[in-house]
Amino acid sequence: MARQILLIKLEKPREKKLEQDIHWLCNSFGLSSGRDTENLATKIVIDLLQQISEDEERVSSDKIADSLEVTPSRVNHHVRNLINAGLLYRERRRLHLRGGSLKAAVQEMRKDSERIFDELEEIAEEIDNQVGLKNR
Repeated sequence: MARQILLIKLEKPREKKLEQDIHWLCNSFGLSSGRDTENLATKIVIDLLQQISEDEERVSSDKIADSLEVTPSRVNHHVRNLINAGLLYRERRRLHLRGGSLKAAVQEMRKDSERIFDELEEIAEEIDNQVGLKNR
Protein backbone atom coordinates (compact mmCIF):
# COMPACT_ATOMS: atom_id res chain seq x y z
CA MET A 1 0.00 0.00 0.00
CA ALA A 2 1.29 3.43 -0.90
CA ARG A 3 1.88 5.82 1.97
CA GLN A 4 1.94 9.56 1.70
CA ILE A 5 3.41 11.06 4.82
CA LEU A 6 3.59 14.82 4.82
CA LEU A 7 5.27 16.54 7.74
CA ILE A 8 4.90 20.23 8.45
CA LYS A 9 6.86 21.82 11.30
CA LEU A 10 4.37 23.94 13.21
CA GLU A 11 4.64 25.58 16.58
CA LYS A 12 2.98 23.45 19.23
CA PRO A 13 -0.08 24.93 20.90
CA ARG A 14 0.84 26.94 23.98
CA GLU A 15 -2.06 25.68 26.05
CA LYS A 16 -3.13 22.09 26.60
CA LYS A 17 -6.53 21.90 24.98
CA LEU A 18 -7.67 18.67 23.40
CA GLU A 19 -9.23 20.13 20.26
CA GLN A 20 -6.26 22.46 19.63
CA ASP A 21 -3.81 19.59 20.10
CA ILE A 22 -5.69 17.36 17.66
CA HIS A 23 -5.94 20.22 15.17
CA TRP A 24 -2.16 20.79 15.50
CA LEU A 25 -1.52 17.08 14.96
CA CYS A 26 -3.72 17.00 11.85
CA ASN A 27 -2.11 20.17 10.49
CA SER A 28 1.37 18.79 11.20
CA PHE A 29 0.54 15.81 8.99
CA GLY A 30 -1.03 18.06 6.35
CA LEU A 31 -4.40 16.43 6.87
CA SER A 32 -6.52 19.49 7.56
CA SER A 33 -5.19 22.20 5.36
CA GLY A 34 -5.93 23.63 1.95
CA ARG A 35 -9.55 23.18 0.95
CA ASP A 36 -10.59 21.84 4.36
CA THR A 37 -11.89 25.23 5.47
CA GLU A 38 -14.30 23.63 7.95
CA ASN A 39 -11.50 21.62 9.58
CA LEU A 40 -13.51 18.49 8.88
CA ALA A 41 -10.44 16.26 9.10
CA THR A 42 -9.85 17.45 12.65
CA LYS A 43 -13.51 16.98 13.53
CA ILE A 44 -13.39 13.46 12.09
CA VAL A 45 -10.32 12.58 14.15
CA ILE A 46 -11.92 13.99 17.31
CA ASP A 47 -15.13 12.07 16.68
CA LEU A 48 -13.21 8.92 15.79
CA LEU A 49 -11.18 9.09 19.01
CA GLN A 50 -14.32 9.60 21.07
CA GLN A 51 -16.08 6.71 19.39
CA ILE A 52 -13.08 4.39 19.70
CA SER A 53 -12.78 5.18 23.39
CA GLU A 54 -16.45 4.26 23.83
CA ASP A 55 -16.66 1.19 21.58
CA GLU A 56 -13.84 0.37 19.18
CA GLU A 57 -15.81 -2.32 17.35
CA ARG A 58 -18.52 -0.02 16.05
CA VAL A 59 -16.63 2.89 14.47
CA SER A 60 -17.48 3.40 10.81
CA SER A 61 -17.46 6.24 8.30
CA ASP A 62 -21.26 6.23 8.30
CA LYS A 63 -21.41 6.55 12.07
CA ILE A 64 -18.95 9.46 11.98
CA ALA A 65 -20.95 11.11 9.19
CA ASP A 66 -24.14 10.79 11.24
CA SER A 67 -22.43 12.17 14.32
CA LEU A 68 -21.00 15.17 12.45
CA GLU A 69 -24.10 15.65 10.30
CA VAL A 70 -22.19 15.55 7.02
CA THR A 71 -22.41 13.23 4.04
CA PRO A 72 -20.62 9.88 4.17
CA SER A 73 -18.73 10.79 0.98
CA ARG A 74 -17.15 13.81 2.70
CA VAL A 75 -16.11 11.66 5.64
CA ASN A 76 -14.78 8.93 3.35
CA HIS A 77 -12.62 11.45 1.50
CA HIS A 78 -10.87 12.41 4.73
CA VAL A 79 -10.78 8.83 6.01
CA ARG A 80 -8.95 7.80 2.83
CA ASN A 81 -6.37 10.51 3.52
CA LEU A 82 -6.00 9.31 7.12
CA ILE A 83 -5.57 5.73 5.89
CA ASN A 84 -3.08 6.75 3.19
CA ALA A 85 -1.08 8.68 5.77
CA GLY A 86 -0.97 5.56 7.93
CA LEU A 87 -2.94 6.84 10.90
CA LEU A 88 -5.93 4.52 10.41
CA TYR A 89 -6.79 1.25 8.79
CA ARG A 90 -10.11 -0.17 7.72
CA GLU A 91 -11.17 -3.71 8.48
CA ARG A 92 -14.61 -5.01 7.52
CA ARG A 93 -16.00 -1.47 7.12
CA ARG A 94 -14.78 -0.57 10.60
CA LEU A 95 -12.12 2.05 11.29
CA HIS A 96 -9.22 1.46 13.65
CA LEU A 97 -6.22 3.45 14.81
CA ARG A 98 -2.99 1.71 13.89
CA GLY A 99 -1.55 0.21 17.03
CA GLY A 100 -4.74 0.91 18.97
CA SER A 101 -3.86 4.43 20.13
CA LEU A 102 -2.95 7.76 18.62
CA LYS A 103 0.60 7.56 19.99
CA ALA A 104 1.07 4.06 18.59
CA ALA A 105 -0.29 5.20 15.22
CA VAL A 106 2.23 8.06 15.11
CA GLN A 107 5.00 5.62 16.03
CA GLU A 108 3.91 3.35 13.16
CA MET A 109 3.95 6.32 10.81
CA ARG A 110 7.50 7.10 11.95
CA LYS A 111 8.52 3.53 11.14
CA ASP A 112 6.87 3.88 7.73
CA SER A 113 8.87 7.03 7.02
CA GLU A 114 12.10 5.36 8.14
CA ARG A 115 11.46 2.45 5.76
CA ILE A 116 10.78 4.92 2.94
CA PHE A 117 14.02 6.78 3.66
CA ASP A 118 15.97 3.51 3.85
CA GLU A 119 14.75 2.58 0.38
CA LEU A 120 15.47 6.07 -0.97
CA GLU A 121 18.97 6.00 0.48
CA GLU A 122 19.67 2.58 -1.02
CA ILE A 123 18.58 3.63 -4.51
CA ALA A 124 20.39 6.98 -4.21
CA GLU A 125 23.61 5.14 -3.37
CA GLU A 126 23.14 2.86 -6.40
CA ILE A 127 22.59 5.90 -8.63
CA ASP A 128 25.69 7.61 -7.19
CA ASN A 129 27.74 4.50 -7.92
CA GLN A 130 26.39 4.20 -11.45
CA VAL A 131 27.17 7.81 -12.33
CA GLY A 132 30.50 7.82 -10.52
CA LEU A 133 29.70 10.11 -7.60
CA LYS A 134 31.49 9.46 -4.35
CA ASN A 135 30.08 9.88 -0.87
CA ARG A 136 31.93 12.30 1.32
